Amino acid sequence: MPAPSGSLRNLLRGLPVLVGAAPEFDPAQAPADPVALFIEWLLHAVDSGVVEPHAMTLSTVGAAAGTGLARPSARVLILKDIDAAGWHFGVSSASRKGADLARNPAVSLTFYWPALGRQVRVDGMALPDPPSVTTDDFLARSQGARAMVLTGRQSEPYADSAEISEALAKAHLELERSPTLVPVEWVSYAVRADAVEFWQADASRRHRRLRYERDDDTNWSTTLLWP
Repeated sequence: MPAPSGSLRNLLRGLPVLVGAAPEFDPAQAPADPVALFIEWLLHAVDSGVVEPHAMTLSTVGAAAGTGLARPSARVLILKDIDAAGWHFGVSSASRKGADLARNPAVSLTFYWPALGRQVRVDGMALPDPPSVTTDDFLARSQGARAMVLTGRQSEPYADSAEISEALAKAHLELERSPTLVPVEWVSYAVRADAVEFWQADASRRHRRLRYERDDDTNWSTTLLWP
């Protein structure tokens, strides 16, 4: 039986927050390019033993519903690479997120490492990678992950788990026959950032926030934000 609303509110308010061991962060010493700072923070998270530090929330905008308002949608994906082109990830165009991206490439990425009291937000446009990058991304996935994509059924409803088992069995056979097969539905994207915000927690709520905004192809402006 669910807890009474008041009890749940008290429980949630009583849970500890901002308990991570926040590293030192001096915005005045930050590099001119947010990609360099992001890689520094990501590698620190890896070295600190953060679980799945490359996990990120991808937020997209879907089609307008009955109210006429476009609906945001979010899910957690894995960052595959970051370079001069942007933050890379792969999706199936047959999925809901794939349809959202085809319709509206404006996205947000959110990384949160609570053990370090750090968060990074990336706003920009998701642009398709060259076909060679898409191919390499798909073939680098595990066989189980590739087989699931080959079913072409992501997000579809089903009535019996046997449907999934049967579709996966067929997909595995297909991979055995064609191990370098890449489905046309698979797309690798790079998010070209327009703005990147770095957030360092402080237990007294005097958080440090540094926002980068793109001026042109190579230059960025930085702004300190109130907590």
